[in-house]
Amino acid sequence: MGEPRSKLDDLWHMLLDQGERVSTMVLESVEAFFDHDAQAASRVVLSDATVDHIDVEIERHCIVLLGEGVEGEYALRSVLTIVKINNEIERIGDCAVDIAEAAVSPLTVPPTARVMANSVVGMLRDSITALRQRDTALGRRVLSFDDTVEAFKAEILDAAQQSIASGKLETACAIRLLSMVRAVERIADHCTNICEQIIYLETGNIVRHLPTGWTDPVPPEDAQGNS
Repeated sequence: MGEPRSKLDDLWHMLLDQGERVSTMVLESVEAFFDHDAQAASRVVLSDATVDHIDVEIERHCIVLLGEGVEGEYALRSVLTIVKINNEIERIGDCAVDIAEAAVSPLTVPPTARVMANSVVGMLRDSITALRQRDTALGRRVLSFDDTVEAFKAEILDAAQQSIASGKLETACAIRLLSMVRAVERIADHCTNICEQIIYLETGNIVRHLPTGWTDPVPPEDAQGNS
């Protein structure tokens, strides 16, 4: 089964390259938004075509590999994990485009917005590092930060509502701000999904990430019994 293993390694390299590509897009879109850089924003939007192309290529390679057969539970989990994480990464690229498209003109934003965006850029960087190193401990740290992102979002939305009510923030500007915030929040959600998949890959356990907060992974048979 040496041939499928080699193709699986190639798939991992494609996925990791895609992760780095999208991480760069997110960083550039955030910088474009806060620097009001229309040219940088346009580059982010244009780069999404490459992400979409690679997304399809990875999926096609996965289908071929599954058709040829993979030996061993870990190898099979690897292919399934690649399929799922590939989808998460592509969606993060879409979020980067949403952020870039909101960077059309100067906009005064609350300081928390920059903190939130930078924090999520860090979450994405750590998620890709965890994926590259198959590091479940780092994945758990990313998961633990999700509540902080939610708190940032709530604070920003509250500040925006007050600014609109007082006339300090025009509705059109508020829409752009909220578009950026929601895109950043979605990136954080995709990061947690990636890290949940890393934990599943390395342990075979299913992660429960419930509204009440983080819980330890549970064995697949327990999760099935509780579903």
